[in-house]
Amino acid sequence: MSATSKKIIFILSAIALLLLPFLLEDFRVFQVNLVLIYAIAILGLNILTGYGGQISLGHGAFYAVGAYTSAILISQLGMSSYLTIPIAGVVCLVMGVLMGFPALRLAGHYLALATFALAIATPQLLKYKAIEHWTGGVQGIVLEKPTPPFKLVLFGNDLSEDRWLYFVILAIALSLFWMAHNLLSGRVGRAIMAIRDQPTAAAALGVNLTIVKTATFGLSAAYTGVAGALSALAVAYIAPDSFPAFLSISLLVGVVVGGLGSISGAIFGALFIQFVPNVADEISKSAPWAVYGAMLLALAYAAPNGVMGILKTIRKRKQV
Repeated sequence: MSATSKKIIFILSAIALLLLPFLLEDFRVFQVNLVLIYAIAILGLNILTGYGGQISLGHGAFYAVGAYTSAILISQLGMSSYLTIPIAGVVCLVMGVLMGFPALRLAGHYLALATFALAIATPQLLKYKAIEHWTGGVQGIVLEKPTPPFKLVLFGNDLSEDRWLYFVILAIALSLFWMAHNLLSGRVGRAIMAIRDQPTAAAALGVNLTIVKTATFGLSAAYTGVAGALSALAVAYIAPDSFPAFLSISLLVGVVVGGLGSISGAIFGALFIQFVPNVADEISKSAPWAVYGAMLLALAYAAPNGVMGILKTIRKRKQV
């Protein structure tokens, strides 16, 4: 593909992304917002699992902490919604680094069990009476969606709260995906993958295993925390039961479906966990999760390397 063709595709894609929310009704825009949010969280988990080789079943906890950090700062301190997003990322970064230290001594299924325990405990801790004043206890926290700074009407649709949030979330998502691409394609990314594949050889070559592993865990948690903060703004309500342990499993499913060690695969994983459960529910009201499981098994059989694995195979055949 020539450079001119790439520029044309880029320009058309940018125009499509800018016009998309005005071509959809509010509820569909809300769903697209959730897809972008899940994509950020899945990308964060993929940095840890796909690139770092560390299995985590507890990223739903970081997602919850990010959401509650944003909600508490808004409801209790009256802070700007947009300012709470990076703060949530920093809080989860610190939490991830602290979680990264015990992860140094754990690997494989032991690390998965330890992080899964975190995912199970977090919703219960959020209901704890000592912090109920901040978290709202079982009832949770109700928020107001950020209002657009100006009025705009296109194709008969105005710039509603959900459409404005779409542009905010899209800008953050593109920035985080760009940062991840630059980081993982450079020396840091090679160090992370070297530890995943050959930790002994990586240490012999001068890679500091402690720093790289804990930093990877922290960065992964920060991405997921930002996604959680954005979800609090998009849904405008959070409660402990909004973050069950199944959320952590769903994020891992998204990583596998999109493709381990793939940045753009996070989009396909997000589309899967957002829409496939709804499709399964429409197919069978009595046993939707059985249909969901069957669809997941079919995808695992057809695409063992995820959606990006299929696309890479197609691309190689075209080159041949």
